[in-house]
Amino acid sequence: MARAQTRSHFRGGPRTLGAVTAAALTICGLLTGTAAAAEAPAASEQPAVGASAVPAHAVTGYWQNFDNGAAKQKLSDVPGDYDIIAVSFADATGTPGQVDFTLDPATGYGSEDEFKADIEAKHSAGKSVIVSVGGEKGAVSVADDASATAFADSVVGLMDEYGFDGVDIDLENGLNSTYMTKALDSIHSRKSDVVVTMAPQTIDMQSTSTEYFKTALNIKDYLTVVNMQYYNSGSMNGCDGKVYSQGSVDFLTALACIQLEGGLDASQVGIGTPASSSAAGSGYVEPGVVTAALDCLTKGENCGSFKPAQTYPGLRGAMTWSTNWDASNGNSWSGTVGPHVDALG
Repeated sequence: MARAQTRSHFRGGPRTLGAVTAAALTICGLLTGTAAAAEAPAASEQPAVGASAVPAHAVTGYWQNFDNGAAKQKLSDVPGDYDIIAVSFADATGTPGQVDFTLDPATGYGSEDEFKADIEAKHSAGKSVIVSVGGEKGAVSVADDASATAFADSVVGLMDEYGFDGVDIDLENGLNSTYMTKALDSIHSRKSDVVVTMAPQTIDMQSTSTEYFKTALNIKDYLTVVNMQYYNSGSMNGCDGKVYSQGSVDFLTALACIQLEGGLDASQVGIGTPASSSAAGSGYVEPGVVTAALDCLTKGENCGSFKPAQTYPGLRGAMTWSTNWDASNGNSWSGTVGPHVDALG
């Protein structure tokens, strides 16, 4: 996600299948039907993920710590439909891997104490507030032992200072699975109930061989949810080997299927879409398309031409960029998707 009006999540040009190797397509295309069912854990074997405050079906929203033309809001203004609020973003420092957070006065806060009080109020309401790292312009690099340690130490420091419940990984300029896994393992060892979410781009989850997918599988025993960005993408390969264009229910369901059949538990998969047409360069869908995709994946209902070989009633839920753009659009996204996600349980 970027800091300009159209975020990376919001980046411009479409991506094509040419960027994906034939081997990668084979990996994601073969994990279908019976083979997928054999690899997926049974309900009794599902990992315990995330903090206790995160419900089985959850809605994630990104809150903007900057002004890019969307509605300005404090955390207290974020609707109760959001279960996980990702504060965007922590910034890189001069030390590789290290991140810090500076509250932007443009948000309307008069002090950090007021911001921290709003985080605590969200906790009292049963919500999780996490800090997001990256975005389109985020230059955080975790590529060796020293930077992994710096990342983990600084994230834990921000959790202690602000009361954040965890961290969101939204690195759109490269990710090293070996050292990001080390960093997240270190955070988890000190914060056993840490909420860990990820927001990869579609190209990052086309195959289990990608760095993002490998990281997600590496931390599967405590990963809360992967909310892939189903936008600013162009056409992509679905789990059935067919090509799907963004902006349709089939794009959401056929690409979610790759993650569901590639080793993640259903409780670790969410659908990420823009809150309005202004929130992304391309790929916006009406909230009703999101609810139809949720129905298709969890119940086998309201599908398009793609229908998954099995249903995933434990699907975690949905995500949007951003709560601010949602507010600019009358909270139409959260008002529609939020109650629908709640009803999945």
